[in-house]
Amino acid sequence: MMTLAALRKSNQRERKLVGLACLSAGLILVLFGALSVAQAPAEATDHEIAGTWQGILHIPATADHPALDLRLVNKVSRADDGTLKVTDSSIDQGGGELTASSASFQDGVFKYEISAIQGSYEGTMAADGRSIAGNWMQGGSTIRLVLERATPESAWTIPPPQAKMPPMVADANPTFEVATIRPSRPDDPGRFFGVRGNHFRTIDTTLTDLITFAYGVQQKQVVGQPQWMDTDKWDIEAQPDVPGAPNKEQLATMVQKLLASRFHLKLHKETRGLSAYELTVATGGPKMAFGSADSNQLPRMFFPALGSLSAQNASMQDLADLMQTTVLDRPVVDHTGLKGKWNFLLQWTPDDSQFASLRIKVPPPSSSVDAPPPLFDAIRQQIGLKLEEVKGQLPALVIDNAEKPSAN
Repeated sequence: MMTLAALRKSNQRERKLVGLACLSAGLILVLFGALSVAQAPAEATDHEIAGTWQGILHIPATADHPALDLRLVNKVSRADDGTLKVTDSSIDQGGGELTASSASFQDGVFKYEISAIQGSYEGTMAADGRSIAGNWMQGGSTIRLVLERATPESAWTIPPPQAKMPPMVADANPTFEVATIRPSRPDDPGRFFGVRGNHFRTIDTTLTDLITFAYGVQQKQVVGQPQWMDTDKWDIEAQPDVPGAPNKEQLATMVQKLLASRFHLKLHKETRGLSAYELTVATGGPKMAFGSADSNQLPRMFFPALGSLSAQNASMQDLADLMQTTVLDRPVVDHTGLKGKWNFLLQWTPDDSQFASLRIKVPPPSSSVDAPPPLFDAIRQQIGLKLEEVKGQLPALVIDNAEKPSAN
């Protein structure tokens, strides 16, 4: 099954599902809008489930996005001990393969879950064993999905995985050789930052958004800006003048240069007293798995649903940057002392003070007893960290000059 983050790879302006997409040094974020489709009953049987199944996920149009059809290929195999292995590929999102974390087939009912994207499927096999009718569930959304058993003649071709681009040389001082900046379309809601290989792209980003990304600060640390910096939105396509995939610092440097050359941005740094959150290690220590030791690998951080963060190869500074630019309403200072990169899943119930930078309204908290805890409890219980309010002297970026971008 697809990862929602991969919607950026589809053809229709990244084919954003609801237009909530963001990357901060590798962060990809996409959220489903609310959909609800009832599952039709189907006659159960015990036909063998192993094989290739395929179907089209029909995502209806809403006021925020056009209808979207995604072709999905589901490969099921059975080990000698009878356990099932399920891998999903979304052809229209690049064909990348995801492996289910659990799977079962009993009394004609096929179930599997992909914990990395917090998605699951449940369907009932037809009496003839040729189809499975059910629902894909993710991020509070339920979408009808009928899978058909594929034959060698009918099976869809899965695109081969793209070769990983080698890293940019460590001592490179790159500049965007080619950069196109256009006003965003008014029907593109949300915000998107993305890097694919060495190609940098943003959608629906203000100049203030770009500054927070390039300098690793929170919006409240940007002061003295004219009003249009917070309201006018831009789409950017850019390619560096040095081959290879940039690391986080190289990417930030290129964006800083781009802002200076095209927006004529001039700023200086000051220290100001600001309210902030301090990120530290909770009693008992961290509850996260170690990630990659490759210093050039960008972190992969995305939100399968609002209030659910999946992170791979993320440093504690990456987490602090994400929290302050995307989730929280003030700066976040990393005082964990933890080095290296980490993998974790964080799930919480957001409140209306969070995600304001994405220009979305957080729904009222669920009254369900199964609802996850608030963020400050969840981060302590699930990954062994703490967020506490503090007041301190923090760097601020004072805007001396900014102009709307020069012509391409």
